[in-house]
Amino acid sequence: MNNDFQSGSRSGYRAKRKKTNLILNSLIVIVLALIFFVAYTIFLSGDDKASQKEEQTKTAANEASEKEAKNTEDKTAVEGTEKDSDSEENADEESEEATAQEDDAQAVITEGDGSSNVLKTIENPAWKPVGTVQTGEHTTVYDKTSADWQEMLKAISYATGLEETNTTVYWFGRDKTGGTGSFTTVASKDKTQKYNVYLEWVDGEGWKPTKVEELSAIQ
Repeated sequence: MNNDFQSGSRSGYRAKRKKTNLILNSLIVIVLALIFFVAYTIFLSGDDKASQKEEQTKTAANEASEKEAKNTEDKTAVEGTEKDSDSEENADEESEEATAQEDDAQAVITEGDGSSNVLKTIENPAWKPVGTVQTGEHTTVYDKTSADWQEMLKAISYATGLEETNTTVYWFGRDKTGGTGSFTTVASKDKTQKYNVYLEWVDGEGWKPTKVEELSAIQ
């Protein structure tokens, strides 16, 4: 009977020990699984952050590259526009100079005979009306505040080459030779250039120079 009790005790002890080992082994497996899971999660998180950072770096680099390309393109476009503008301005200036030379080439110059203060007379069929802001029937007005006066000054400058701001008007009135136009005597501010200028009105187009007399003195 004693042997049976001892045999039962051993069997129970072995079973209990076996159960304890099973529980311990299960806990070890669970702990290892948790460790593996945590490590895997950290690894994936690190990869995601690295990939995200790399993607952000690539995006920033692409944006910088695109911005630089756009700035270069805009700069090239501006330079091209400025170059085209300069070319157009140069072309306009050259065209104006060529036109002026052609106009001057048509001028008829008659030297004075010494019997008057007229050094030479210039008549140029290439002269054109200088334009006008006036409409309707025209009546000449010799008043410094009038559009007529300003437009006549413009025509005088056109024919003589004097700047309007460098012009002194000594006389302005009807053509003293009996014509239907206007006549004026002008000089530069320093009186080194002196002229009689004859003008005629062209309806809708303004005043047109018809003759310029270069003077030795103003009488």
